[in-house]
Amino acid sequence: MNVLLMIAAVLSGLTFLIHTFLGGREIAVPLLRAPDLEPVPKYVSYYCWHIATIVLAAMAAMYGLAALYPQSWELGWMATGLALAFCFLGLALPPLKKQSYKAMPQGWLFLPIALLGIAGGV
Repeated sequence: MNVLLMIAAVLSGLTFLIHTFLGGREIAVPLLRAPDLEPVPKYVSYYCWHIATIVLAAMAAMYGLAALYPQSWELGWMATGLALAFCFLGLALPPLKKQSYKAMPQGWLFLPIALLGIAGGV
């Protein structure tokens, strides 16, 4: 078993849980309750929320499979590419939009996952 990729799988799973349960309460519920949003942007945003949920679960599964089955190494690199992309976006967006990392910490969640994916894939 590749321990580094398994840790990345666990952290990805935790990120999925944070997104689904804490983020759902903090982001998705207020989004749906926002009276000033038109239905199309509201429900497209909600749809994107669920896409993110699916991708986070898939990342955990990809890391887990790559950790347990070395012949599935491509899944580990795919998950690492996603983690890097999400990390870069999450670290760039707050300063670009004049927000704080306290308000938008998502990019920091992906940094250790990406680093573990790189280290586990080398």
